[in-house]
Amino acid sequence: MVRMKTMAAVVAMSVLAAACSGGGSESSEPATTEAEAPEPAVEVVAAPAAPADAGPPAADDFTTVDGVEYSSLTSDAAAGKLVFAQCRTCHVTDPGVNRTGPSLAGIVGRESGSVAGYNYSAANADSDVVWTEEKLFQYLENPQRVIPKTKMIFAGLPDAQKRADVIAYLKNPS
Repeated sequence: MVRMKTMAAVVAMSVLAAACSGGGSESSEPATTEAEAPEPAVEVVAAPAAPADAGPPAADDFTTVDGVEYSSLTSDAAAGKLVFAQCRTCHVTDPGVNRTGPSLAGIVGRESGSVAGYNYSAANADSDVVWTEEKLFQYLENPQRVIPKTKMIFAGLPDAQKRADVIAYLKNPS
């Protein structure tokens, strides 16, 4: 059973990596004419990385890469539940249920790395981050920026409204 889960995870990661990189192959096909040009691809905008020497933001620093402040948004828990669907691959909101990631039940106000029974990265366990709404908003934009070397591989949610909505859902996931 464990071997099957491992294989499934490897296949899933391979598919994700191929999708993100365009498959890794260069096209040698001739350019198409305007009449046969394919539909333009939807551009995925990732949050720019912080300078390598910048280090993570301080615990009381809530600035985001996109410059949006959490307090400037009105959040919608119902919309956040829809956005959270992509998080369900690794997380649930049921207390005491850990998956690839820890349970997110009661995350707002909780200290990072504190869910019993979950094996956190040293970076996360030692971060001294308290998951306030503002810190979650910053983290969800680009997790690696806030806690470098976290084992969470999620690239982040560049859309500030979606981040605010997910936080509203996490505050009361019923």
